[in-house]
Amino acid sequence: MWEIAVNLLSNLNLAIFYSFTGRFDMAGQVLNKEWLLLYIPTYLFAMWDSYRTASDLNNSFILAAREDAKIHSFVLHPLGINYLDKSTPWTALIWSAISPGVGQLIIHRIVVAFFLLAWWIAVIYNSKALPAIHYTMLGMFDEAKAVVNPQWLLNIPSLLFFAMYDAYTNTVESNKLFDWEQAKFLRDNYQPPSFIMPVRKAREK
Repeated sequence: MWEIAVNLLSNLNLAIFYSFTGRFDMAGQVLNKEWLLLYIPTYLFAMWDSYRTASDLNNSFILAAREDAKIHSFVLHPLGINYLDKSTPWTALIWSAISPGVGQLIIHRIVVAFFLLAWWIAVIYNSKALPAIHYTMLGMFDEAKAVVNPQWLLNIPSLLFFAMYDAYTNTVESNKLFDWEQAKFLRDNYQPPSFIMPVRKAREK
């Protein structure tokens, strides 16, 4: 939220838009350099923190695998009901491409889904993307260019592709966790260790 706030207040997307269209003087005029200087450390910290957190989570995974940690397949929480099941990763990706956040709902990531949906609605509304699409479909390209807000519009690619990537990768990992939990359950509860397989007994005779 802070990154998006600084992005908007610095007019960074608008400056990028003018730079891509060759209007460098206008890019320099609209850019708020005071807010831009706050954007840089935020961006660098986000990259460092995500790398550090991913490393810590990988270490926790290794320890959990070695200890054969218990997996909770069903959790009842005030924010929703969460349970392990198998989903198709491409289904989650396609739904996220249609509307970011919906793919996360498929795999029961309620908080992330709400966050993405809320930001998607805010970005789509403030960018005037839907009226621009409407005018474009009618062939009214000048009206489409006039109504669209580039500062908000350039938030769409990062939000959309993040939602698609997040939904796909988390569905894959959730499926792996489901398989792990099922294998662990069958190993612990299907039959006692003292059970003698008939085939083995026949061979011994």
